[in-house]
Amino acid sequence: MSKLLSSLKLSTRPEKTSDNPELKRREKLLAKLDQQLAMAQSHIKGEIYTCYREKWQKNAETGVQEKVKIPKNVAKWFYKRGGQYYLEVRFANKPLELSKGNHAIEVGEVENLTTIIATVIEAVVAGELDKLLTESASQLPLSKK
Repeated sequence: MSKLLSSLKLSTRPEKTSDNPELKRREKLLAKLDQQLAMAQSHIKGEIYTCYREKWQKNAETGVQEKVKIPKNVAKWFYKRGGQYYLEVRFANKPLELSKGNHAIEVGEVENLTTIIATVIEAVVAGELDKLLTESASQLPLSKK
C-alpha cells in the first residue's frame, strides 16, 4: 500500500439503509424529528418556520428545466392544552403509543420543548423506539412500508 493510502483510516463498507428496514424507519423518523426541532426553535423565538421541498419546473422565459424550492406544509407535533405543552411522536401520520394508553409527552413550558425533542432524538438513535416503529409499519399497507 502506498504512503498516501496508508495515512487514511480504512474501514469496511457500511450497511445501506435500504438493506435494513429498521434503520430506514429510524432515519425517516429522525429526519422528521429534526424538522420538529427546527420548528420548535422557531416557535420559541416567535418566528415563522418554513420548510421547503425541491421540484423540477420549466422556466417560462428560457424553457429550461430548473430546480426550484417550494414551501411545504409541515404539521406541528407539539401543541398547548391547559397552559402546558405536549409532544406527540408520529410515524406514518399516527402518534406512537409510547406506553400503554399514552401517546403524548408532557413538556410543560415552551422552553422545554427543544430539550424534550433532543431527548427523543437520542432515544431513536439508541434504538429505543424500534419496536414501536416496527409495529406501526406492520399496520401499513404493503406499498407504504
